[in-house]
Amino acid sequence: MCLGIPGRIIEITGEGVTMTGKVDFDGIVKEVSLAYVPEISIGDYTIVHVGFAITQLDEKAALDTLALLQEMEAVEVELDPDAALAAEEAIAKGDE
Repeated sequence: MCLGIPGRIIEITGEGVTMTGKVDFDGIVKEVSLAYVPEISIGDYTIVHVGFAITQLDEKAALDTLALLQEMEAVEVELDPDAALAAEEAIAKGDE
């Protein structure tokens, strides 16, 4: 599964095409490319897909989406390789 996950920018380094940042996904922090959202600032929310911040969004939309993804248990599966592997194995076995 490949979802765009909302997260909050907590650190920014570099600029232009080398701009990266640490993004907090409800407690899980990942380093992502910010090259596609050069106007983003610390504290802003973004949608991250396959390691790239692809758009900026407002806090309410981000928190609402995170709540739905948490309800579906999709955030951990999407961001944690071990959880993703376990989910794939469960699907292959027919477990729910």
